[in-house]
Amino acid sequence: MIDVARKYVFDFDSTLTRVEALDVLAEMTLQGKSNREEIIDEIQKITNLGIDGDISFTESLERRIKLLHAHKDDLEGLVAELRQKISKSIESNKDFFEKFSDDIYVISCGFKEFIDPIVEEYNIPSDRVYANTFEFDADGYIIGFDESNPLSQHNGKIECLKQMNLDGEVQVIGDGYSDYVMREAGIADKFFAYTENVHREKAADNADHVTPNLDEFLFVNDLPRNISYPKNRIKILLLENVHPDAFENLSEDGFSVELVKHSLSEDELIEKIKGVHVLGIRSKTQVSKKVLKAANKLLVVGAFCIGTAQIDLENCKAKGVAVFNAPYSNTRSVVELAIGEIIMLMRNVFPRSTEIHNGQWQKTAVGSREVRGKNLGIVGYGNIGKQLSVLAEAIGMRVYYYDIDDKLALGNAIKCNTLEDLLSVSNVVTLHIDDNKANKNFIGEREINQMKNGAMLINLARGSVVDIEALANALKSGKLGGAAIDVYPEEPGSNGKFLTELQGLSNVILTPHVGGSTEEAQRNIADFVPNKIMDYVNSGNTVDAVNFPNIRLPKQNKAHRFLHIHKNVPGIMAKINEVLAKYEMNISGQYLSTDNEVGYVITDLDKEYNKDVIKALKKIGNTIKFRVLY
Repeated sequence: MIDVARKYVFDFDSTLTRVEALDVLAEMTLQGKSNREEIIDEIQKITNLGIDGDISFTESLERRIKLLHAHKDDLEGLVAELRQKISKSIESNKDFFEKFSDDIYVISCGFKEFIDPIVEEYNIPSDRVYANTFEFDADGYIIGFDESNPLSQHNGKIECLKQMNLDGEVQVIGDGYSDYVMREAGIADKFFAYTENVHREKAADNADHVTPNLDEFLFVNDLPRNISYPKNRIKILLLENVHPDAFENLSEDGFSVELVKHSLSEDELIEKIKGVHVLGIRSKTQVSKKVLKAANKLLVVGAFCIGTAQIDLENCKAKGVAVFNAPYSNTRSVVELAIGEIIMLMRNVFPRSTEIHNGQWQKTAVGSREVRGKNLGIVGYGNIGKQLSVLAEAIGMRVYYYDIDDKLALGNAIKCNTLEDLLSVSNVVTLHIDDNKANKNFIGEREINQMKNGAMLINLARGSVVDIEALANALKSGKLGGAAIDVYPEEPGSNGKFLTELQGLSNVILTPHVGGSTEEAQRNIADFVPNKIMDYVNSGNTVDAVNFPNIRLPKQNKAHRFLHIHKNVPGIMAKINEVLAKYEMNISGQYLSTDNEVGYVITDLDKEYNKDVIKALKKIGNTIKFRVLY
């Protein structure tokens, strides 16, 4: 089979650059004028009319130049500005322009005066740039353009490409309908609508292929590129109404993101997850073994919360799916609620509030106490427990803590060797532990009986760790003086009716699992988790992964990166390097991390590779997942 010679014809404005150059020039030359915004809006409107073919291009040029009032000296500043506005994926694939420079042309209705110096840096000489030229008056002001140039005329790109008489398959890459007309006229073989900077419906609707970035164009044509698989082909599914900043962060990085406002049942998720590379969830969605079996493309799960009990971590690991969560992002929110509830319970605020709501005035100090000098028992001295410890001490409480792991005390906090020691001394007990099976009913009838009479219990951890029936009985009998509960053994999948034995009890604060739900926390999570996802997908980093060996990778330049996930059995590393040696691959960096079940090897290679090496690496025994990053 003989490869067909190809010629690549690029538009300039909003394709090679992120902007329309004349719009930028207008912003510069009109600086300080009272009607600047009005004129700029008019210029942009005329630009779009010309690009979409709604007015003749000649008219578009004439009208814009009249409004510009630009000078020859302004062009130097314009070029400097445009150098800062090269399209992101164009800039990252500079090697393509250098390697295929003999086959790359620019056809633009812009002007050579600012196009030539920009594309020269991408190895495209002036004689392969077809564009308009300005005309200047005696004082150097732009007064018009060369009207004999076909590119100054309506559909001038057709005539220009005809005159060029290029051999081979001609592919046009541009953002506007004025680029498509070359394909429509039959003198270009394919039109790629370039939508990285602007999505013009008229161009996209008529395109042979919509390409959101240059990576997609290079991928479709099997050309050398900065990344092996375009980000726009990586599908991300975000469930449970995660903060819109997460959608923005991931979309801006080039991924295809779908946002669903609610959780999905197992059957719904099994259907939805096919073809999805990244799944983002909160606490309600269950990522089960059945879901993972249906997840044929899944690379990573992001939990936009602290807990990961809703995710089958072992099955994720066995399938080579990394899991990230947000262990710190909502810590402060939970701690502040705990402090507030400690004060509200100790002051008996909620019974007094209920009385007022019911039309009763009961001014009394009975059962209302300061928190200063009282004993706070913190069960679970992790990120939340430690921060709560510091704040509680700052408002005058004496802090005791219990943790199964050896944790260093902060401030004047006192470590308790047993849970019973902590329960027996505390005026308020607050829980900050996970919901593993050993912690089910961690606080039950026996533990409540070990607490001081009239003590308070706060659970902002997990619903399963408190025996609700035993708690209700203790509150009714007066053994406990109050409780604040945010989490429950069974919680609804969506907002609506909810019943619990704790409803209607005096001095009980009930909230619907909102301990970490503040605007600040959700924004933090929407920043933290997507960054971890992007770091893993883009570079292979697994730092802070819940279920994966952690590797922090250096930034990689002009190399290829292979990611190999395998069962942790002896000899895999030797087999990987044996394959690489067979294909004469030169390793510029190699990183390995393992745990009891899996190994994770990243190999950086400093030269082009034979595609057969990928097949050979995938065939190595005990391989779970293999991915080429660059």
